[in-house]
Amino acid sequence: MQEETTPQALPVDDVMAASKEMLQKQLYVIFTTPVDGIGPVLACLEEHLAFQVALETDGILFAAGPMWTDDEQSWEGDGMVVVRAASRAEAIEIAERDPMHIKGARSFRVRPWMINEGTMTIRLDHSSQTYRIL
Repeated sequence: MQEETTPQALPVDDVMAASKEMLQKQLYVIFTTPVDGIGPVLACLEEHLAFQVALETDGILFAAGPMWTDDEQSWEGDGMVVVRAASRAEAIEIAERDPMHIKGARSFRVRPWMINEGTMTIRLDHSSQTYRIL
């Protein structure tokens, strides 16, 4: 009798077939990490944020922000950027244009990420002309 084993990985097509009724929105996550401490990161921060806003204006940036330490008490310079791109290669090109990476303050890694589940709720109050992301 042969023992069944659990596969270590599944082909993308299998995952897509199993979740065919879900959103299946392909995005790319850029994990960005300081190379030599937080000092060089802080030196590039203003240019980096301007770059991020430009990506947002161009409809490329889905979400971005700092990643706290696991105890949620401090920031060591790590960040995560989620972009809309046609491919991982294109997402890498976007990451390479970030002033943080151009100046060597951070290194990065790009991972494909498919959104299947979740919600985003925005409350818009007409009378006060205010909004909240819930």
